[in-house]
Amino acid sequence: MLGLELIVVIGAVLVACRVGAQRTGIAAPVLQLAAGVLLGLLPTFGALELPSEVVLLLFLPALLWWEAFNTSLREIRRYRRAIFLTSTLLVVATAAAVAATAHAFGVPWGPAWVLGAALAPTDATAVNVVARYLPRRQIMVLRAESLVNDGTALVVFGLAVGVVVSGEELSPAHIGWELLVSYGGGIAAGVAAALVWVALRRHITDTLAAATIFFLIPFTGYLLAELVHASGVLAAVAAGLIVAQTSPVYGSAPARRQVFATWGFVTFLLNGALFVLIGIESQAAVRGMEGADLLQALGMVAVIALVLVAVRIAFLFTSVFFIRLLDRRPQQRLLRVGARARIVSGLSGFRGAISLAIAIAVPTAIDAGSAFPYRDTIVFTTFGVICVMLLPAFFLPAVIRWARMPEDTEPEEELHYARTQTSTAALEALPRLADEQGARASTLHRLETEMREHLDVLGADPDDDAPDAAPQLRSDYNRLRLAVIAEKRATLIRLRRDRRIDDTVLRRMQFTLDIEEIRLLEDPADDE
Repeated sequence: MLGLELIVVIGAVLVACRVGAQRTGIAAPVLQLAAGVLLGLLPTFGALELPSEVVLLLFLPALLWWEAFNTSLREIRRYRRAIFLTSTLLVVATAAAVAATAHAFGVPWGPAWVLGAALAPTDATAVNVVARYLPRRQIMVLRAESLVNDGTALVVFGLAVGVVVSGEELSPAHIGWELLVSYGGGIAAGVAAALVWVALRRHITDTLAAATIFFLIPFTGYLLAELVHASGVLAAVAAGLIVAQTSPVYGSAPARRQVFATWGFVTFLLNGALFVLIGIESQAAVRGMEGADLLQALGMVAVIALVLVAVRIAFLFTSVFFIRLLDRRPQQRLLRVGARARIVSGLSGFRGAISLAIAIAVPTAIDAGSAFPYRDTIVFTTFGVICVMLLPAFFLPAVIRWARMPEDTEPEEELHYARTQTSTAALEALPRLADEQGARASTLHRLETEMREHLDVLGADPDDDAPDAAPQLRSDYNRLRLAVIAEKRATLIRLRRDRRIDDTVLRRMQFTLDIEEIRLLEDPADDE
């Protein structure tokens, strides 16, 4: 019965935290984590233990795929140098700093590096804690970093566990091979899964079947990556980025609306449930510690949390000088941010699901048969740091205001540009479209007049009290408008391909076009 009780309770907690976040302004993940800690105090839930496979196979592929799907590929290209540095060198530097800190507390180097690997990557879903406060540019960079750095952390984790469990010796060639397999194999698996399912999607017209294909893509990529011992996390991310590029081209409006509605709800449940489960699991982590070990671990939690912030801020300040030394091109100078903005980014390095998964995936025993050394300390410290690292969410809005970050007007400017260009292109193509659709001259004149009067006809409803609203003429009119929408959508895709607008702008415009298309398709006049 515990499973059913857990589902009902977590669902109720998510509703309460959602309402509480809206009324108090406190980030929902913070409330969900606190609620999970309180639930863990109850005997019914206190004994719950979350298998690492549940996090790795259920939560991560879906959450990271959806985050990648909603991430701007253009922004990743634009800030690829910074993203590469933070997702590779910063991860290794962070793991080393955490390992050195843990070793100073008496933890042997092997387990200390395992702990460092668990806490090195930031979390893509936890970044949403501050998403509403940050400019699009900064939040996109944080998300992209979080999506990529998991692969590096998992390689470090695998190497460190191998040293502890079997005593294997590491060489530069071995480390390089592991990185190549993790990144290359993971990305290849994600690309293969996305391309296969997208090719199949072109021949699927049923809305539910198309939505099911979207559901299968991240898990297929993750499975393929696991089969070749590569990074399933990177596979899900690569698949999400590819599908985001192809969805506007091959998907239908009803299918897209079905997918967005379904995945928005699913990811809300998964993300919220994960933070609640982290809170519940913290009780099990506490029970694994005793006496002096617990006090030592509490001290490690506090010190490591500070080390994580310090290393991240130091890296962001030092790496920028390295980049400026190597690249002084004018376009590179346009990407620079101020010192206060780097402080904000330094405080936004939240930990979450991947750290949780790595910690509870630590083996319980080594090849010699004895218990994995300091496993309870690793699990407890990881849980503790995840919780502590969310505390900046309380004062980060004030820090963001202090940073006086410039207003990001680019999205609205690009949106206005996209509306102008799509309406212009559709207006120019209107005579051709009317001829292709066999539209009457009165219908052509009516729509042409509306499009000239309105920059975007989607906000108007010209059917109300129209003089030619007879069913036949209205059906004629709707067909022509559907052709106009198709022309606008083609123009949007071309603007995105030419990098004149961002993926987020395309999605906003596409949402409006899809809603209008669905309304026209459901118009009773078309059934006459």
